Amino acid sequence: MIIIMKNLKKIIFLLSVFSAGALQSAEIQVQLFNSPAEGSLVFQVYDSADTFGDFRSPAQEVKFTVTDEGKYIIADVNEGTIALVVYHDENNNGKLDRNFIGIPREPLAISNNYRPKGPPNFGPASISLGAMDSLKLDMEMFQILGKRGQIGLGIGVIGKTTPYVNSKQSAYQIIPAISYLGERLQIFGPNLQLGIWGSGDFRLALSATYRIASYDEADSDFLEGLGDRKSTFMLGPSLVYEWQNGVEVQATYRHDVLDKIGGGLAEIGISRGFQLGGVRVNPELSLTWLRKKISNHEFGVPESAATLERPAYATGGVIIPGAGISSFIELSEKWQLILNVKGELLPDEITASPIVSDDLIFSGNAILAYVFL
Repeated sequence: MIIIMKNLKKIIFLLSVFSAGALQSAEIQVQLFNSPAEGSLVFQVYDSADTFGDFRSPAQEVKFTVTDEGKYIIADVNEGTIALVVYHDENNNGKLDRNFIGIPREPLAISNNYRPKGPPNFGPASISLGAMDSLKLDMEMFQILGKRGQIGLGIGVIGKTTPYVNSKQSAYQIIPAISYLGERLQIFGPNLQLGIWGSGDFRLALSATYRIASYDEADSDFLEGLGDRKSTFMLGPSLVYEWQNGVEVQATYRHDVLDKIGGGLAEIGISRGFQLGGVRVNPELSLTWLRKKISNHEFGVPESAATLERPAYATGGVIIPGAGISSFIELSEKWQLILNVKGELLPDEITASPIVSDDLIFSGNAILAYVFL
């Protein structure tokens, strides 16, 4: 009898522990509007701003078949601050399909009916969930890019510092900041991308950017006689690979399509996005190969312009390591601020040029835009 009583006490204790643990979980009751008539819906619970920022690695994921009444219950949700995402798995592949720059292509809904105009911010979507709560949410599905895409208008500035002898004049230019995010075409200030192939881990695009002139000869007495350098448009293919844990690898080649400089450049970069409060930041490491025409145009001295103090010099093709950071700030539902800055360490082949006096240059841009759609 004593043994039976001891075992009974153990069973009662274990049941009480199990019940106490079970009572710590909550449930979310969702009324979903504008959902598809049939198919599969995937409900994802996020408890991290970092993973929510690119919709990866949710804390919990549940799949449902579409119901006529649009009501769903997510059970056993841990207490805390969370955000809920629902997406229609149109092709039933078990993942949220994206276009070539990572924007979801499939219809989705976000808690608080939050509709981001860029990388999603955990704050506006977050809700507080207590132990044993039964929270009711009304959510409406939508297409992030809509039928016509997202259109924005604003103002921006692009620029870079100077590494040239006796030059204190940094190169910069004010530009109109027209932005457009569509299924295949994306425009952000001086950058344009056109999707060619892919919507999964590998994506191929045609990429174009405006390359600002490196200097005017009036910037320094030492540059006099070399002529003003020219701005141009660079165009070429770009391949993106989404690696694990939000790491992205991108390889790009761009050529001077206006033939103002000649030649081209190749770049490979690795980056990962993070959410810091209300700011999405994306640090990057890169290697850039400048072909000799661009390298000589920006850092060389042709024999026709050589002097006793400034002998002729040809740099040839060079590899430049760089590190940068880009950030996206959602100022309001319509206003957004995009900042990019990058530092590059010039190799010996460039710093040995008679017109170069610094081995570190910075470039970047800032864009303030209002999103209409």
